[in-house]
Amino acid sequence: MELVGITTLVLMTCVIYLVYLLVWKGSHKGRSLPPGPTPLPIIGNLMQLNFRNVPASLSELAKEYGPVYMLYLGSQPTVVLHGYEVIKEALIQQGDEFLGRGPLPIISDVQKGHGIIFSNGETWKQMRRFSLMTLRNFGMGKRSVEERVQEEAQYLVEELRKTEAQPLDPTFILSCAPCNIICSILFNEHFQYDNETFLSLMHLLDESFRKINSPWNQMYNLWPGLIRHLPGEHRAFSERLESVKHFILKKVKEHQKSLDLSNPQDYTDCFLSKMEQEKHNPVSEFNLENLAICGSNLFTAGTQTTGITLKYGLLLLMKHPEVKAKVHEEIDRVIGRNQIPCMKDKMRLPYTEAVVHEIQRYISLLPSSLPHAVIRDTKFRQYVIPKGTTVFPMLSSALYDSKEFPNPEKFDPGHFLDKDGHFRKSDYFMPFSIGKRACVGESLVHMELFLFFTTILQNFSLKPLVEPKELETKPIVSGLMNIPPPFKLCFIPR
Repeated sequence: MELVGITTLVLMTCVIYLVYLLVWKGSHKGRSLPPGPTPLPIIGNLMQLNFRNVPASLSELAKEYGPVYMLYLGSQPTVVLHGYEVIKEALIQQGDEFLGRGPLPIISDVQKGHGIIFSNGETWKQMRRFSLMTLRNFGMGKRSVEERVQEEAQYLVEELRKTEAQPLDPTFILSCAPCNIICSILFNEHFQYDNETFLSLMHLLDESFRKINSPWNQMYNLWPGLIRHLPGEHRAFSERLESVKHFILKKVKEHQKSLDLSNPQDYTDCFLSKMEQEKHNPVSEFNLENLAICGSNLFTAGTQTTGITLKYGLLLLMKHPEVKAKVHEEIDRVIGRNQIPCMKDKMRLPYTEAVVHEIQRYISLLPSSLPHAVIRDTKFRQYVIPKGTTVFPMLSSALYDSKEFPNPEKFDPGHFLDKDGHFRKSDYFMPFSIGKRACVGESLVHMELFLFFTTILQNFSLKPLVEPKELETKPIVSGLMNIPPPFKLCFIPR
């Protein structure tokens, strides 16, 4: 009897799947959708993905289905763009059609369309335009952004000196520096690295970053309608995002009390001034909610990502001591030990600049970018992508293009040097994506990475606790981001 029951269950499952398959194929018949693997009910194509290394799975599927293909993440149809040419065609040549931001429910459900990163339409246009203009024209106050980064680099050096060449996990201290840059831009404020308020903020940002790829949060992204009603990590994640927002709003209230409309000192002052200008506009996008979420976006995008790139970079330099030695030699020869590095030095430090670029290329921090979406039914190559479809541009496929970067699996600064040793730009270099949805803080991050790296290497030698050949550089997590393995090192004063 039990055997009959099991047989019946198996037969019913097969029948249901066959019916689903017929319906699915019928719904796609006659539609010029991109090719892709046949999805299963509810879970879609999750069985085709290795969750230890999702980008590698997506690259394997591209070998079978081509540079433009469709798969289902749960029930969500998703188009994957693989390769430089197809990414450029979509995000540059047809950029206005691929302008939407696809959902990442674990974040977008909390931010509800506000801010820069997960907004769309008029909100996104206004917030991005304002943020770009404000960051670009940061002549307000007494110091430029470069001066703020140079100053923070010196604070970082002093903190590293306090370690007295003892073994250190650099994760926290390297994230403090870019976090303080965002604090300076948003609030014109600098925190000591042991300040309790600052430590609380750093804990929120670090915990959110570490948990974004947790299995529970990934399930939320796949089935938000179901998971949001259950207890779990997704609720704690939402609470942390809300806490960052409340931290910002508390600072905003302080600014409101001392605001001088004729003399804005930071991003918050500029935003509040814009709110005052548009206070009689009933549809103005300049409100406290957008200010808080824009600030949260700047913290999220500008703290952990820069900190992780710095950490990964130090690991790669220890793994390749010959590269580290050349950087030391160039900095000593061009800048010396006493002059503070500045952005004008980039032209005179081609090898160091090439190393900074190669670090970003090699680690491919955001392998698939944040999700885009088409804002209308879009004819793309020989396919039609329906309005609202999520699109993942595989940035790693451009960063690891073997025609542009010979032996892409090898860490080699020569990828960004010409035959005469001059720095060589590459259109394939897109760690921050390309087009109108590229990272709003891209120029700031470039500045931070160059100045932080050169200042650290000007002042310290990096000593690993094991032989360089024993250092592991493969990411321990490769999903939304590539996370480096844990390690310790000693900062030896030079």
